[in-house]
Amino acid sequence: MRDYFEVETVTQLLGLITEPHAIDHHVFQNIDFSDLADLAEACRFTDCLFLGCVLPDEFQRQLDKSNLIFPKLDAPFDIYRSYLYSANSLYSGFNPRDESSIENTYDRKVYRHFLESGVVCKNIKETLSRYLHDHSMSNAIKDFLSEYHERQIVGIMGGHDLLRTDPMYRQIVLLSKRLTEIGFIMVSGGGAGAMEATHLGAWLAERSAAEVDDALAILCEHPSWQDAGWLASAFHVMLKYRQTHFISLGIPTWLYGHEPATPFATHIAKFFDNSIREDTILSITRGGLIYTPGSAGTVQEIFQAAVPNHYKTYGYASLMVFLGQQFWQEEMPVYRLLEHLVKTGKYQGLKISITDDIDEVVKTVKTFRPDKA
Repeated sequence: MRDYFEVETVTQLLGLITEPHAIDHHVFQNIDFSDLADLAEACRFTDCLFLGCVLPDEFQRQLDKSNLIFPKLDAPFDIYRSYLYSANSLYSGFNPRDESSIENTYDRKVYRHFLESGVVCKNIKETLSRYLHDHSMSNAIKDFLSEYHERQIVGIMGGHDLLRTDPMYRQIVLLSKRLTEIGFIMVSGGGAGAMEATHLGAWLAERSAAEVDDALAILCEHPSWQDAGWLASAFHVMLKYRQTHFISLGIPTWLYGHEPATPFATHIAKFFDNSIREDTILSITRGGLIYTPGSAGTVQEIFQAAVPNHYKTYGYASLMVFLGQQFWQEEMPVYRLLEHLVKTGKYQGLKISITDDIDEVVKTVKTFRPDKA
């Protein structure tokens, strides 16, 4: 089955219909055809999808039944969004000098709507809107990652309550910074704690040790995501140490919308459905997952990743690296269980390792990446 060719801007559309001809197997996303009606009507469209487009009545009447029109739906979010979010789009309207201004942001407006319409919603129009939005996010992730080798994509998992003052937070920052500097694209669940540390490390790639220390000192004045000033201090660091070319991908969810998404992620795919969001993180991080100390959510994600690795769902088993020997072998002895399951053959082919040394993590992840990536 061949892929549809995606047209997401008027510029792309103008390049497509410079002269009358047949246009087949295309997807038009959020395109306004109003001022291009005559030109568009001169073309014959077959097997095309029109997602949230503005289509003149006469133009619609000329489309045959092989085409599908998905109309705009009344929702306070962009259902057919063709690109990922950023801190600027999610937090548009936020004033770092006024913490309460977060309530005026796009992110919070969508979250309030999510709560008011029901986390578990029975309104089919609302649920359809959410699923279409999440599909758009999935497609935007696919486009975003298309230029990278799949083993360049590495995820870090861990607790959202990890304080900025915790030594592990700093370790994650330094680990992510080093991996970013040697060409990996870092991914996390896009929230606070270990997730924020992941994107802070990518944000500070190629910064000096003194600059990293300064950024951490600023952030540590507001250690928890529940502290007033947590978000404002992140924007303070972003303005002081501007990012120009390193990127990372955060994948948060409005299910946990009371927790702000980290603005350090240069690209953000925010989902309504948490199960789709979690599966997305696990499926795209083919370069490996690094597990830092966490609680129930992190443990769940470990076994979610173990299953497709056992069955080689994606063609091979990717890395599962555990950072923190005391935690993963004693406090939360998940690693010991996995080791037992591998030795007894209950899980097969898993590439698991454990260490306290981020140098060893970097070496392991780097070795797994093909030379051409």
